[in-house]
Amino acid sequence: MSNNHNDIRVWCDGCYDMVHFGHANSLRQAKALGDYLIVGIHTDEEITRHKGPPVFTEQERYKMVRGIKWVDEVVEGAPYITSLETLDEYNCDFCVHGDDITMTADGVDTYHLVKAAGRYKEVKRTAGVSTTDVVGRMLLMTRQHFRRGPWEYEVEREGSSALGQDSAARSPWTGCSQFLPTTQKIIQFSEGKEPKPGDRVVYVAGAFDVFHVGHLDFLEKARKQGDFLIVGLHTDPVVNRYKGSNYPIMNLHERVLSVLACKYVSEVVIGAPYPVTEDLMSHFHVDVVCHGQTPIMPDTDGSDPYSIPKRLKKFKIIDSFNSMTTEKIVDRIIRHRLEFEARNLKKEEKELAIHEAMKKCKLTAES
Repeated sequence: MSNNHNDIRVWCDGCYDMVHFGHANSLRQAKALGDYLIVGIHTDEEITRHKGPPVFTEQERYKMVRGIKWVDEVVEGAPYITSLETLDEYNCDFCVHGDDITMTADGVDTYHLVKAAGRYKEVKRTAGVSTTDVVGRMLLMTRQHFRRGPWEYEVEREGSSALGQDSAARSPWTGCSQFLPTTQKIIQFSEGKEPKPGDRVVYVAGAFDVFHVGHLDFLEKARKQGDFLIVGLHTDPVVNRYKGSNYPIMNLHERVLSVLACKYVSEVVIGAPYPVTEDLMSHFHVDVVCHGQTPIMPDTDGSDPYSIPKRLKKFKIIDSFNSMTTEKIVDRIIRHRLEFEARNLKKEEKELAIHEAMKKCKLTAES
């Protein structure tokens, strides 16, 4: 709990399913409005009742949000409709949410009580990503989500729309536009710190695609091997080479922000080389290179990408004691395909109805 009685305490709540950089960005903005950020997370039962089944379990969602660097406290099983009693119970000055619409199954604005009391503030949602969209990418299994840069003409063109959305997707909130990365966004997510003299620098590398609890537990264990954790993120074509199929689900720029939002991560190397080179280790003054329990795919020439740190006796295999993988999450989606397709359709229909009503109100007010 916050100790300073003069602290501005901020409340956020939500499902935080498949926690992505859009969630992290809204929490970053919320934290900037105060001193202490409390995040309430709904149960699986509540989410299923109002929206349809979540992809991540509530325990996974609780852990993921606790791993975001701007979050000070997590409240488990927060009510779906935000009340003044909830704000008062946690001594919060106001509630913050993105500028999209959140409704109950009955079509009630979940923030109507705090809005009426003047204890509600809004931040900009992150264009180009949503949980609905990420689920859509997996359901349609399109490669459009990482088609950018010099390799974009190396893969065949498909008829599906960008970001895995069906071409009929029309909602302004979940029929997302292409996410456009900027240096400003990276700066906002980055700690901007360098290792202090004497710090032990740890390096790990990988895809970190659709950031999940397996990644989080691995990075926590890796951080314990030293003082400053650097994560090397492989490019989309490199990830596709060793993962195959339609991987990565999230493109490089999206993966950068997801990893930077993790409280255990100090720095990210964007588009790190697949083999861990002597130059890389020297440049970042790396003391130890860690890898998890997953198999290591040889480099294109058949060599071991970790041969250099192994030769320097600076390589360590660590066990996160978490068997979650991106493939297992995709498998969850595919196995429950009909449920998630129905959820996405229902959410979009509801949002479209609200959007049309808002447009009519605006036209009436202007006439």
